[in-house]
Amino acid sequence: MNLNPAVFRRATIAALALAVVGQACTLSLFQSPLNGGVTPTAVNVPPSPTPMVAAQTTFVVTLPEPLQPNEALAIAILDEVTGLSLNATQYPMTARDSLTYTATLPLPVHTIVKYRYVRRGATQVLEDTHRGAPIRYRMYLVESPGETQDIVADWGDKSYARPSGTILGQATNADTGSPLPNILVNAGGAQSITDSQGRFELTGLPVGTQNLVAYSMDGMYRAFQQGAAVADGQTTVVNLRMKPLPLVNTTFIVTVPDSTVPGVPVRIAGNILQLGNTFADLLGGVSVSPDRMPVMRLQPDGRYAVTLALPAGAHIQYKYTLGDGYWNAEHKADGTWNLRELIVPETETVFEDTVLSWSAGDSPILFEVNVPAVTLPSDIVYIQFNVFGWMEPLPMWPLGRNRWAYKLYSPLNILGSFSYRYCRNGQCGSADDAQTAGPAPAGRQVAASVLGQDIQDTVAAWKWFENPEPVTLVGASIAPRSSGFMAGVEFQSFYRPNWSYYMPQAFLNTQSIGSNIVVLTPAWTCNTVNPFEIAPVPGEDPLWIDSAIMISQARAQGLNVALFPTLRFPDGAETFWQNAPRTAQWWQEWFSRYRKFAVHYADLASQTGAQTLVLGGEWVLPAMPGGTLPNGSPSNAPDDSELQWKSIIAETRQHFKGQVLWALPYTQAALQAPLNFLKEADGIYLLWSAALSSNPSATKVDYANEAGRLLDNEVAPLASLLDKPVILAVAYPSAAGAAMGCVPDGKGGCLDWNSLSRPNPDVGAASLSLQTQADIYEAMLMTVNLRPWVRGFVSRGYYPPAALQDKSMSAHSKPVADILWYWYPRLLGTIQ
Repeated sequence: MNLNPAVFRRATIAALALAVVGQACTLSLFQSPLNGGVTPTAVNVPPSPTPMVAAQTTFVVTLPEPLQPNEALAIAILDEVTGLSLNATQYPMTARDSLTYTATLPLPVHTIVKYRYVRRGATQVLEDTHRGAPIRYRMYLVESPGETQDIVADWGDKSYARPSGTILGQATNADTGSPLPNILVNAGGAQSITDSQGRFELTGLPVGTQNLVAYSMDGMYRAFQQGAAVADGQTTVVNLRMKPLPLVNTTFIVTVPDSTVPGVPVRIAGNILQLGNTFADLLGGVSVSPDRMPVMRLQPDGRYAVTLALPAGAHIQYKYTLGDGYWNAEHKADGTWNLRELIVPETETVFEDTVLSWSAGDSPILFEVNVPAVTLPSDIVYIQFNVFGWMEPLPMWPLGRNRWAYKLYSPLNILGSFSYRYCRNGQCGSADDAQTAGPAPAGRQVAASVLGQDIQDTVAAWKWFENPEPVTLVGASIAPRSSGFMAGVEFQSFYRPNWSYYMPQAFLNTQSIGSNIVVLTPAWTCNTVNPFEIAPVPGEDPLWIDSAIMISQARAQGLNVALFPTLRFPDGAETFWQNAPRTAQWWQEWFSRYRKFAVHYADLASQTGAQTLVLGGEWVLPAMPGGTLPNGSPSNAPDDSELQWKSIIAETRQHFKGQVLWALPYTQAALQAPLNFLKEADGIYLLWSAALSSNPSATKVDYANEAGRLLDNEVAPLASLLDKPVILAVAYPSAAGAAMGCVPDGKGGCLDWNSLSRPNPDVGAASLSLQTQADIYEAMLMTVNLRPWVRGFVSRGYYPPAALQDKSMSAHSKPVADILWYWYPRLLGTIQ
């Protein structure tokens, strides 16, 4: 069942709003951005927010075992805007008996409360799920005075064997019946995000009645709450009907302290997607990202304003900030963080607020830095702080002429000495100041002081962008291909929420080298091997709305879009397959879940206008007919695996009418497997990283000759047998040994080439060789030029957020990008 077009339009409006508002400011510091400022018409201007009505809410919790004599229990009310562990308020609970505790709190009506239980003794211990996963939070919808009952399954330092069950169901639009993707469903502290069909599943829940809350992360639907009885080993089905909320223009006007540096960007951080919440545990325990927050506009009277389309009736928690929810956020007079709260009115409203102070503690610290002349005009310099670990980077303020500044106001009351560093485009750990490069550097040092400080720094060089190398292009006679030829770039599957701001530039770069398609590789995460469970993890996998935004941005650049969904295995695919039981029952579950995964992305492609869906990939090889494990042993794939794959392809076609390709790795195991089911696909997306020489002194011509031999002898017969077009998806790192198929790992073996991709730490055993990568790609294009039956060429592993001339497979701003820039337009016939 596909999404209703009207429902998708609502989701698209929210997605585009999120894309537009989350922009890092590139205004020159001290230059007041008066032109284009918001001058709202006051529709309803209250002198101050109306106090929210409170309802007495009782929390009753059952523990797995009695507390020790020196222990107490507390309920922690959480603040996701500042950071779940950074500004929690704990309330002591009272014992009813040895296992049951209670607390009654006055909580605002129509709000969503996020909370969890804490065992307090010599240390504080947070609760876990039955499977030992940390609980981010439980949720409760306050509608009136009431009581909710919870069950603690485990503690972070203890596990208990106890009966459990499952809740599953579907979330739908109460008005249309259409399924709702991207809904956060929470019960017992476990959470699930609905797929394209609105399906969710919560497993391992303790037996008893669980409070279930379904929450729209963009606020577009009214929250749903009900109790759900969980029985031992049983599945409870709960279907959720959620009421859509109308969008209302809501204007925020804020007066900032006189100490605010004139013209700096003021943002709104909040608890919904549109206000920068990622619903993820980001670095340092924060959840909101400044790159995804609305940036307010400076008005002629010195105030800041922004108008947002927000869902009427949605519960909004928010604060004003010069950084994120933790750094440089507004504070109350007593120095504590200020978190504002409102229910979005049903009519257009203007809210006027005043920030009392940005400061908390010692005097502000001004950081000023000069950066290298090679810094790209589109780059933004960030500063990253380390107090109890490196935290999320913050965009600095441009001064012009490669100078940047950032004034740190707070929270200096809890810092003392701390470290900091600079990086480009928020990619600290990858696009670093060469002096403080890598995932865990000591950083530059600074200490808070009662006296103001002005720190002057210089970045002498950017790591992996010290002196960008040009390339010498050699002319070639290139035969233009037919209109169906695919020339493109495949983005790497790693993802971070702060990439969102840099994706439009990445698509522009992709288009500017002559590409006609971009291949996006959204991922889900494999949470457990047995049972096999997969789902998107916020902050690590793009959510539905994130992918929808990216597709819209790519199409705005005139690019076709292919979706190539994949799975992310925390311990690696090889370990996953070795640990999988691979019994008949396990395989049945594996195919069932892959089918839902494929349908999810078929729906996404259909609803967003993507032209191509790519199924398969390296990680599914063991599940193919006659499949083998990475070590070469049989995978015990079921006898009906070919029928399973035919059925999956057929079902995806019911949801998506565009082109369906199959990603087939160029390996002997893959080519020798029974591949009749591939006749159901529209073409082969051949994942190509073949060794092209055993001679370190080989030339481009040698590479081209070997590639031609392999294609003619091993790939052309398959293409002829299947009568399907072949698209070469090429991946070679810019490292010595790539042409021979082995980048030495320094231990007598070969590196997994993905280990060279950012944000992985640098592998010192590998030697950088940008020229090797450029020569390989030019040789491969020469080979394709002579073989009309090859219907496309895609460069894999592109790193979107920053230009790096590193050892990875990415072509971003490397010499190989110039090779593609020369060849792509000529292959497509746009340049003769």
